[in-house]
Amino acid sequence: MTEITFHVNTPDKVGYACRLLRKAWGAGSKVAVTAEPELLRELDATLWTFSAADFIPHCYEVADDLRARTPIVLVDSARAAPHVEVLLNLGTSVPDGFERFERLIEVVCADPSDLQQGRVRWKHYASRGYAMTRHDRAEAR
Repeated sequence: MTEITFHVNTPDKVGYACRLLRKAWGAGSKVAVTAEPELLRELDATLWTFSAADFIPHCYEVADDLRARTPIVLVDSARAAPHVEVLLNLGTSVPDGFERFERLIEVVCADPSDLQQGRVRWKHYASRGYAMTRHDRAEAR
């Protein structure tokens, strides 16, 4: 069964995702990232400029053979991911096909609308029997 972790009250969803992806890549994990296309384009651009000292290998909107070789892929649908180790959801809805992944990480920013959408996703997973872990970034500050 997929292990689900929620990171809530993040101050900057894209910046937080960049830090998570840097950590995951450093640990050798393969990650698929889902979100709405506009947010994926913003993440793609930010990953190129996020850190002068780190290169985070990723791809978005490329041929399938390149996606299969890239450790971090940005995909409009979780079903399009070439690997199934970790799914990072920055989107507003439950990713279709999330259950294929070993781990699902949900990132929810402090915006009231995003928090409400995160609650809906939490209830969805809980109603299906998934055990979840919650990391509240507001408590970490």
